[in-house]
Amino acid sequence: MSQIRVDDLTFYYEGSADSIFEHASFSIDTRWKLGFIGRNGKGKTTFLKLLLGEYEYRGKICADVAFDYFPYQLSGAWEESCAAALLTVWKADCEKWRVVRELELMGTGGEVLQRPYGTLSHGERTKVMLAVLFSGEHDFLLIDEPTNHLDQASRESVKAYLAKKNGFLLVSHDRDLLDACTDHVLVLNRQSIEVQAGNFSSWEENRRRQDTFARMENEKHQKEISHLKRASGRTRQWANANERTKIGYDPVREHDRPTRAYIGAKTKKMEKRRKQMEVRLERELEEKEGLLKDVETAVSLKMFPLEHHKEVLFSVKGYGLGYEGKGQVFDNLNFSLRRGSRIFLNGKNGCGKSSLIRALLGRIHERDGNGVTEDARISHVSADGKNALWESGTLEAASGITVSYVNQDTAFLEGSISEFCRERKLDESLFCSLLRQLGLERRQLSGCLEEFSQGQKKKVLIAASVMTPAHLYIWDEPLNYMDVFSRIQLEELILSAAPTMLIVEHDVRFREKIATQVIEM
Repeated sequence: MSQIRVDDLTFYYEGSADSIFEHASFSIDTRWKLGFIGRNGKGKTTFLKLLLGEYEYRGKICADVAFDYFPYQLSGAWEESCAAALLTVWKADCEKWRVVRELELMGTGGEVLQRPYGTLSHGERTKVMLAVLFSGEHDFLLIDEPTNHLDQASRESVKAYLAKKNGFLLVSHDRDLLDACTDHVLVLNRQSIEVQAGNFSSWEENRRRQDTFARMENEKHQKEISHLKRASGRTRQWANANERTKIGYDPVREHDRPTRAYIGAKTKKMEKRRKQMEVRLERELEEKEGLLKDVETAVSLKMFPLEHHKEVLFSVKGYGLGYEGKGQVFDNLNFSLRRGSRIFLNGKNGCGKSSLIRALLGRIHERDGNGVTEDARISHVSADGKNALWESGTLEAASGITVSYVNQDTAFLEGSISEFCRERKLDESLFCSLLRQLGLERRQLSGCLEEFSQGQKKKVLIAASVMTPAHLYIWDEPLNYMDVFSRIQLEELILSAAPTMLIVEHDVRFREKIATQVIEM
């Protein structure tokens, strides 16, 4: 058992006016199952890179363990190689039998190592990488968002596997995963860093209590400050008025009037009282300072869904999809999306969830021409850009539907916020205000979208969708990389605005809160 100690850590990116870390100090134990929590852009992945020695920094990071990092990087040239050939590329001293043992703990056979890496699903790739990661014996493991793009079954197997391990730092925004797999949390607050025993839920409960206490203390100090300011002002006025009574004083004619010495003494006493009040005021201000520095205020978001004249926006009857040369993806699907409902499509990766969305977007576009956002018109052409789509059964959409679509891919985002808003015909000031409410800092809004983190890019797409009045909101894996605070904001927004939605999302907590129906595919 050993410690990783961080002392007076300061780091900022070249050309940036703000520090990512400034004089940060804390320590963590290498045997902990440590969850890493913080808003997008706060520096979680940056800290992992600092531990790996990839960036220069000021201060000290002291550790007597080696670090290993998930996900491993891989060039496209290795896609055709069998997974077994990659083991020693990723981890020089990796032994195959250890990897097979770890795979079996995740419910996957060792034969997956004999297949070309490019043919493996997202879940299989994640499991192979995790098996290599945990095949060592003495490393402290840095795991960066292992469940993104995984279906529910794969998430459950990864969750069960990590729950039995220790000695890792887990970056994740999946509340269910953090609760199941961690016994301590490292939290990047708004202006401080804290280490706390427990999982996400225990930390969140403690945070709520601390925030409530901080707000109550702040309110108490505000009242006391207002009282002292008023009292000090009144005392100053009395002292000045009393001092002015010296003017025109004639001791012969006004022998019954207080002497100048008496008036001066009284004024001095009032001034002393005023100075005592100012000392108390300064103390109150000092005690108030910093009370709300880490309070996470989830700003309520707004969206304005349109109401369609028809009760059923689209219906699927005996519907199936397939690709030429690849066969059928799914068959005999039946459900209807009614006005005000929020349907989640659930199933394994590759079961056809995104293909169904593309088919629906294509049907709406063919019918109405301009009722779908530009991203949707581009994406529905074909699933992989090569193979044509064939259909069976019926997929019927009501006429005149306006759709706001969020693609699971963010790679196409480029240019400035201003260019993005012009292209989408969005009010730039309102759009930037919405991004600020989702946790982006003002300085980040002037940068290029290519420089945004994956979570920040997701927020750009979500914000654009929220600002777009629509009859139907279709979101394909909207929460990948998005921080837990923003997920909670979106839950509250959707429950408040009650839009009609079709969603693909594997976050169990999110689905449980807002779904009105789940379609298993």
